[in-house]
Amino acid sequence: MISLKRNTKGELVEAKGRRVRKKSIYEPYQTEEFRLSRGKFEDFLSCARCFYLDRVCGLAAPGTPGWALNSLTDDLLKKEFDICRDQAIPHRLFEKFDLEDIVPFKHANIDRWRDSLRHGLEFRIQGSGILLTGGIDDLWFNQKSDEVIVLDYKSQASPYPVRTRPYLDGTYHQSYKRQLEFYAFLLTKMEFKVAPVGYFYVCNADKHASGFYGQMNFEETIVPYRLDITWIPSKIIEMLSVLNGKKPPESNQACENCAYSRERSLMESE
Repeated sequence: MISLKRNTKGELVEAKGRRVRKKSIYEPYQTEEFRLSRGKFEDFLSCARCFYLDRVCGLAAPGTPGWALNSLTDDLLKKEFDICRDQAIPHRLFEKFDLEDIVPFKHANIDRWRDSLRHGLEFRIQGSGILLTGGIDDLWFNQKSDEVIVLDYKSQASPYPVRTRPYLDGTYHQSYKRQLEFYAFLLTKMEFKVAPVGYFYVCNADKHASGFYGQMNFEETIVPYRLDITWIPSKIIEMLSVLNGKKPPESNQACENCAYSRERSLMESE
């Protein structure tokens, strides 16, 4: 897909290909605060070279359109869970999935933590200026164990019913699991007692409906996932090494962005 640069009014403007905001470009070994989101950490895991060119060199990758319907589903679920949070009661789906002891987590900072653009969960890496951040969808609370539970809302349209093992084993769901674990890691560093099991609240649209008729029906499923955050500290050390390096690292051989850039350069030089 070819992406065209537009301003806030929707007008076409010149695409520079480089970032202009100084705060979005990292200076090796800087001590000034530098925010690094969960999404950028995932970029590092996917291709360290693209990550370096973005965060250190300021190369701006082409934009992608937003997921308006998915975002709307998330917003509506947040409103629904906020009602339960205010009343300190379990959500309507909890009994079906044997989660009667769980309620939405009530905390003064819940809205701040859900604000992925400006705040989110935050943890500063010791000895650096890097502030790891992650904007959550929500948090739940186990009233028996006094543990905070990480979760994420997911919307999809699959002809197959959602089942725990196939869902967790899906190729494109591996990043979902890393996402939950990253949130759990941040919460642990923020000194919260975090439950060992997180959840995906999956809304699967019915593709077998006879027609649209102005509405879509969803099957709602809560998928449990046993978290493992032990791999994250070593990856953070690797990431710091890349950020503070003098040149870009090798690319992931499966990275399509790198392949496109390489082949385009070759074609243009012929």
